[in-house]
Amino acid sequence: MRRSVALTVNGQARTVEVEPRTMLVQALRDGLGLTGTHVGCDTSQCGACTVLMDGMAVKSCTVLAVQADGSAVTTIEGMAHDGELHPLQDAFWENHGLQCGFCTPGMIMTAADLLAGNPDPTDTEIRHALEGNFCRCTGYQNIVKSIRAAAEQMRAASVGGGGQAS
Repeated sequence: MRRSVALTVNGQARTVEVEPRTMLVQALRDGLGLTGTHVGCDTSQCGACTVLMDGMAVKSCTVLAVQADGSAVTTIEGMAHDGELHPLQDAFWENHGLQCGFCTPGMIMTAADLLAGNPDPTDTEIRHALEGNFCRCTGYQNIVKSIRAAAEQMRAASVGGGGQAS
């Protein structure tokens, strides 16, 4: 028996029909066509499926779609605005924080949650926040550098009143 799940996804009201056992990651990818959220392990180990649900980073392979009913969900597709990359996306590009890119959406979504609560994290705090996200390519140093650069850019934008700060 399928159920209707109403979500606000990337700022737009969306409804998706799912079976009660459908995970949020599958509803996003298969039901709504948002394939930027990756399925890496199906066991909540890798973090590639991380999205923001009501502003908090969650591994969407661990959340039933019906549990997200009524929630606001932001995926990697919702980070850019008006054709401009989010500072995190831009920083990952500029600082070589990605190689194959498979883990990147989850890393960016986790970093967005971190920076929302801590706009000036130390490298140790960044590494701690990323503990649930695996990268098999970069060695993490450029990921940390990217998040630090984005944090600096976002702080400067919020002080100067210009640019995108969220």
